[in-house]
Amino acid sequence: MTMAETKKTDPNEKPRIGVYVCHCGSNIGGFVDVPSVAEYAKTLPDVVYATDNLYTCAEDGLTSIREGIRKHNLNRVVVASCTPRTHAPLFQTTCESAGLNKYLFTFVNIREHCSWVHMKEKEKATLKARDLIKMGVARARLLMPQEEEKVDVEPTGLVIGGGVSGMTAALSLADMGFPVHLVEKEGELGGFVRNLNNLYVTEKSATETIKPLIEKVKASKNVKLHLNSQVKSVEGFIGNYDVVMASKGAEDIKTKVGTIVVATGALEFVPEGLYGYNQYPNIVTLTEFEILCKKKSLPSLKNVAFIQCVGSRGQKVSYCSRICCNVAIKNAINIVDNYENMLGLAEKNGTIIDTVPVEKKVPDEILERRRRRRGRERGEEGEAEEVKLGPSEKIEVTVFNRDVMAYGVEHELTYNKAREHRVKFVRYTPENPPKVFMEGNQLMVSYFHETLKLDRSMPVDMVVLSTPMVPQLDTREMSQMLKVPQGQDGWFLEAHVKLRPVDFATDGIYVCGTCKGPADITEAATQAAAAASRAAIPMAKGYVQAEALTSVVDDIKCSGCGTCIQVCPYGAMRKNDKGLAETIVAACKGCGCCGATCPEMAITMTNYTDAQLLAEAKATLEEV
Repeated sequence: MTMAETKKTDPNEKPRIGVYVCHCGSNIGGFVDVPSVAEYAKTLPDVVYATDNLYTCAEDGLTSIREGIRKHNLNRVVVASCTPRTHAPLFQTTCESAGLNKYLFTFVNIREHCSWVHMKEKEKATLKARDLIKMGVARARLLMPQEEEKVDVEPTGLVIGGGVSGMTAALSLADMGFPVHLVEKEGELGGFVRNLNNLYVTEKSATETIKPLIEKVKASKNVKLHLNSQVKSVEGFIGNYDVVMASKGAEDIKTKVGTIVVATGALEFVPEGLYGYNQYPNIVTLTEFEILCKKKSLPSLKNVAFIQCVGSRGQKVSYCSRICCNVAIKNAINIVDNYENMLGLAEKNGTIIDTVPVEKKVPDEILERRRRRRGRERGEEGEAEEVKLGPSEKIEVTVFNRDVMAYGVEHELTYNKAREHRVKFVRYTPENPPKVFMEGNQLMVSYFHETLKLDRSMPVDMVVLSTPMVPQLDTREMSQMLKVPQGQDGWFLEAHVKLRPVDFATDGIYVCGTCKGPADITEAATQAAAAASRAAIPMAKGYVQAEALTSVVDDIKCSGCGTCIQVCPYGAMRKNDKGLAETIVAACKGCGCCGATCPEMAITMTNYTDAQLLAEAKATLEEV
């Protein structure tokens, strides 16, 4: 039964409340005397039926609610169980299927708010559960049925960012038949991947890997590509966004879209002042190293050191960038396997990296000892000169790390492969990181060996710094323009990391790729497909049904001061033709900021009226 088919409820009809108390297995039942709480609920005013269920969210529990509504003619329902974030919609749908308006339902959280925080106080937890239910019943008595409004949705999408995630999202929407505007600020598609040499130990270059995707996007009839362009402004709400795009050397483009996908990507942190970067020659970041490999312009090398967590995990930023270890391991394997293919004349390729003379690098006597040792390990006899070096023995690679974040089976296997290729992994602590310095013309790395408990140093020809990904420079401006939140580290913040991982709290706007946090290409593409699927739902339906938990403006009391417009975090308030405030129902989330700040007390919240909230407060204070 849909909402339109639910039975009419007379506002003057005496409340008939049903209360359902859940054991939630042992989550609630192990710390709260649930049967006694259900019996207590029967004594509350206007409660005509109360019972307890082992799992109210299970089918037998839902059936109990439906049967109770019909058998006892309930016109209000209170469920006391676990988190409303996941279960409230389920119980509301159940009420609707039994003919009861979904807004005549009240949720009382006695798991997170009671049993879980009073595990060692069963008697007090039981008393608190009773009080919480008494408050819920007091509010339920004043609930009124609400009607949800339908808002038409423009069946056109907007994707901001032309990297892998942006192209994947745009192509996914286009393949579903929706026109898509793809906006990229650079002159070509590909994003950050264009800098990379290859993708996780493959012989094919990164450019060649994403080339088919770029060609598909350009060939799609449903994708309108805007290169050298930026989104200048966005106004409106889900289904009806008015977008202005600014292009270099052209007039602004105005269009209307229904949903928006943000895929603006990330940048590499520049480690100024760390480990001799921009101070000594041949010290580069991971991305700069990839560019050198891609251009086949590496200088002559015999010893390379990678240093992990440069600037991350509390040094400059608080977080772990996750993918740095895997990228470093990939490059370590590449350099021992394919070093000769990446070698080139630095001067010929125009690189600014200064090469250190070969004779000043690793001393020949050290190389001689290494050759002899490896010959003995193989059981070979003869002089060192007769021992042939394999690809992984022509160059020494050391990875200095706090720990290796090789998450997932494939990355763990790649890590094992690196060790098989004689890539050395040396751990260091944050208190005692490795130091990079020059000794004459020789670049050196000194470090404390945690196993041997000794200070050691080694000559190197190049140091590669693994730095974290950081948000784009214009992330804050984009956040303010779209009215979407940022996390404490500056990344775009999803509505819920598990329940809504590609949704923003603002309806109609979705997020994917590295603009929401560090991710590899596989993860970014997966997120993009998910974001496109979410963005397609309202466009496919052609409308959205806004929740009736919105603000209502009393035109008689409103003075048109505009305070509500300034404080609304969702841009859901505006002035009408009379200069008075009005609510954009599709954009309103019912947060109550406008009502709390209105100097004329002209704004109330449906389903959360002052009378309902005061009834809850009075109920809990009755016996005090």
